[in-house]
Amino acid sequence: MQQLLITLGVFLLILGIAWPLLSKLPFGRLPGDIYIERENFTFYFPLTTGILISVVLSVLLWLVMRK
Repeated sequence: MQQLLITLGVFLLILGIAWPLLSKLPFGRLPGDIYIERENFTFYFPLTTGILISVVLSVLLWLVMRK
């Protein structure tokens, strides 16, 4: 449990440092994300982005936990 928390903390630290570079990537506007804009209403649901993030995190956690 300690190793998992330390690994997660290091991962979040690296993610925070790399955030300015990551924010320039096209995530958040992928095909499959639901975006509805009306006169006085905007609805955004990042369906594809959420699935992609879930798959990446699942693979990363699987790699960390498989030993």
